[in-house]
Amino acid sequence: MTTLAERLTLAIEHAQITKAELARRVGISAPSVNGWFSGKAKFLRGENLLAAAKALGVSEGWLATGKGSMLAAGEQTEWISPVREIETPPGYVRFDLFEGGAGMGTGIVNQDYPEVVKTIEVAEWEVRRKLGYLPQPGRIQIITGRGPSMKPKLEDGDIVWIDTSCDYFDGDDYYLINIGGETQIKMLQKRGDGLYVVSVNTDFPAYRPDPGDVSILGKALIHAGLRKF
Repeated sequence: MTTLAERLTLAIEHAQITKAELARRVGISAPSVNGWFSGKAKFLRGENLLAAAKALGVSEGWLATGKGSMLAAGEQTEWISPVREIETPPGYVRFDLFEGGAGMGTGIVNQDYPEVVKTIEVAEWEVRRKLGYLPQPGRIQIITGRGPSMKPKLEDGDIVWIDTSCDYFDGDDYYLINIGGETQIKMLQKRGDGLYVVSVNTDFPAYRPDPGDVSILGKALIHAGLRKF
């Protein structure tokens, strides 16, 4: 591989993760990772290099220079997701916690409130019934929504299943996004003059962010909450 972008493309295919997932594991923004793959960045150094190599399961030297073996000696050959590290009963699918809380209008995040659910195991037949397929381990994660802006669609404390493989706009729908450094669950809607961030609660008007300000972290699939009859 002659360029950083080419090596990253090979490594992410080997690791079988998305660019958004790589950004989360390295601890940087999705646009920054996109810059690596676009060819804007010619080199990776320091903490970013170490974290990216670990997340992708490849040799630091190979990722930095293209020389030597792609896989680090003595290292595992693929990223083992938390789903596979913990034994799940046969016939069930385990969904684990997405890192970081999702605000819905107040900026409240997980460190301010304990998680409602940290992990959940669902029968395979029910997953197929709801989704139409069985996802790969780690692809779909759960997150707690916080705030009032998505009421009545989502209540404060509701659990949302997020498809982290969708890190792009896939039509008008509900997404987990990062905007202004804050993770939120919102609807994204394409209008004549651009992409809008839309809340269900009409007290929160829709707005059009500047291009590049919104990073899509995943697509919201299912939500559930603990509510009184």
